[in-house]
Amino acid sequence: MARITFSCLPASWHCSVSLLSLGCAPRQRLLLLLFITSTLLLLGTYQRQLWGLGQHPGHRVNKYLSIAETMEATDVLNPALNYGVVVDCGSSGSRVFVYYWPPHNGNPHTLLDIRQMKDRDRKPVVKKIKPGISTLATSPTRASDYLYPLLSFAAAHVPRSKHKETPLYILCTAGMRLLPDSQQTAILEDLITDVPLDFDFLFSSSHAEVISGKQEGVYAWIGINFVLGRFDHADDEEATVEVTTGSQNQQPISRRRTVGIMDMGGASLQIAYEVPSAITFSSPQEEEAGKSVLAEFNLGCDVEHTQHVYRVYVTTFLGFGGNMARQRYEEQLLNNTFTKNRLLTTQLGLSEDKPYLDPCLPLSLQDSVVRENRTLSLRGQGDWTRCQEAVRPFLGIHNGTMSPGGVYQAPINFSNSEFYGFSEFFYCTEDVLRLGGQYDSRKYSKAAMDYCATKWSTLKQRLDNKLFSQQADISRLKYQCFKSAWMFEVLHSGFRFPPDYRSLRTAQLVYDKEVQWTLGAILFKTRFLPLRDLQQETLRQNHPSWLRSSFLYNHHLFSLCVLVVVLAILLYILRLRRIHQREQRQNETLKLLWAEEGEALLA
Repeated sequence: MARITFSCLPASWHCSVSLLSLGCAPRQRLLLLLFITSTLLLLGTYQRQLWGLGQHPGHRVNKYLSIAETMEATDVLNPALNYGVVVDCGSSGSRVFVYYWPPHNGNPHTLLDIRQMKDRDRKPVVKKIKPGISTLATSPTRASDYLYPLLSFAAAHVPRSKHKETPLYILCTAGMRLLPDSQQTAILEDLITDVPLDFDFLFSSSHAEVISGKQEGVYAWIGINFVLGRFDHADDEEATVEVTTGSQNQQPISRRRTVGIMDMGGASLQIAYEVPSAITFSSPQEEEAGKSVLAEFNLGCDVEHTQHVYRVYVTTFLGFGGNMARQRYEEQLLNNTFTKNRLLTTQLGLSEDKPYLDPCLPLSLQDSVVRENRTLSLRGQGDWTRCQEAVRPFLGIHNGTMSPGGVYQAPINFSNSEFYGFSEFFYCTEDVLRLGGQYDSRKYSKAAMDYCATKWSTLKQRLDNKLFSQQADISRLKYQCFKSAWMFEVLHSGFRFPPDYRSLRTAQLVYDKEVQWTLGAILFKTRFLPLRDLQQETLRQNHPSWLRSSFLYNHHLFSLCVLVVVLAILLYILRLRRIHQREQRQNETLKLLWAEEGEALLA
């Protein structure tokens, strides 16, 4: 029968253990069974602890805002959560946003999982005030008082114990950019001086600034791509791109394809997209122009890692928004018509009887343009093709080599790219034409052509019958023909998107939520925060795993050692007792022999 010898015991303690029975004394056998069982239990518990330790938080799936964010209220009682506050000081008003995030997962290739805070009613923690902070240009000492309601609102939602470690960023945009530098500085100085007197947020002079249009565009690009999860690692079935960075001897990186964004408001047009490959400029002038619209930055927490280095083209075209484009168009119509009237002694457009036929207004619509003391009467011609030709010169394209306004445009790989169009891109496709979502240039142009050619009376009847979206109104109906042509020309003549491009989606929300550039701003501002946790993790990993584990769980090892010592003492005592009993038996035997021998001698 196979036998096992326990070599962990001293030589004087050895006893044979059969696989079916124990060749020891009953008490010894019981103690050995107790020793074996206890040891196995302790080792099993210890091993489970080690397995639990091996499951580093970084191994969990990191779900971004688009997937992980629920509609539940933020758990402010959770001490592990971190918070951040961003104030968007815009031209018409200011808004405060409160964000939160759990501890970093430990993976240096993932970003903080920042989410927008929700109150007890499960509503986003956001508050807005009017007018804009730029209205304090002549009274800058009131700037901190102006923001006090917003900061008090944020302070009431962030747990008091977290205030000192909660970063506060006050970022000013378009309205402040229009002020002279001296007035900008005065307002910012008041904030930097007075805000820390009333609030304990983590706030310094670098946390209050007037950001450029380029920065705002980059932050918007970051926010959209974060919500879409495009900064996460790529799965096999997902679209990827090969990215070259500015680092020397750096091999191309294969990662998830990010999305570009286009946003057309009423006054301006903005575009931002990643440029994965290094750009070759044809001249020093083009290189200088390119540098002003290209931003290269590292979203990762470690500058040595290039996994999150992005090169983004971003620019804003002032005057290229839908309303401003229409205004420029109307002013040219008025000036050209009055000039021709003087030269040709005609009366075109001076009365409703002889209106100017505008191809960009719906058929038979009567309208007028009033500038100063001049009035131009218009009648809609509803000619989509002529409208396209009429608006194209307003793009300011030079020889087909520059984007709208003559600004340098970085190359786009249309065969491996994806774009989202917001604001007017969505309104033009959805409010009236009901084609929002995936963009199809043929369907869009056909629907726009039919719309322009429809009589104005019919369009108003459709509006009354609620055949358009809820956002559609009389103004949208009047200028839909023009704006749809303008959007089409911006996209295909300005940015040179191919007619068969199918990777553009027009949208108002992303995953049913409005994405603000402030999300991208706090992601960028807090990108170095995980460094402390990662450095601590690195220090732990520099030690041998068994040493690190025994250090962390020495109470288990101590219990095991105590048990072994106690069992050893008991076994040693039993051994001594057996030896003593054997010696007693030997002595009794000897006495008996001596007695027998003595009796024999006496006989």
